[in-house]
Amino acid sequence: MTRRLVLYSKPGCCLCDGLKEKLQAAFLLSGPDSLSDVELQIRDITTNPEWEKAYQYEIPVLARVLSDGTEETLPRLSPRLGVELIHKKIASALRQ
Repeated sequence: MTRRLVLYSKPGCCLCDGLKEKLQAAFLLSGPDSLSDVELQIRDITTNPEWEKAYQYEIPVLARVLSDGTEETLPRLSPRLGVELIHKKIASALRQ
């Protein structure tokens, strides 16, 4: 089963862009906990009033999609974290 993450973002959000870059770099790291099979979907909260209401003060918000299609928000990741640390945190969140 594909492992899926959703990043809630909006245009002009520097933190969102920073985190997106780190995530994409983390997906390229090889090793035992490779995330190369993870599918990242970027959602622009300005396109959906519900997302905007839920996340306007929280973005960037990263969530994992569970097998039943529901989403679980992951603990906040700072774009200032190094790529290896972001990789480690995501790998452990996806193992749960």
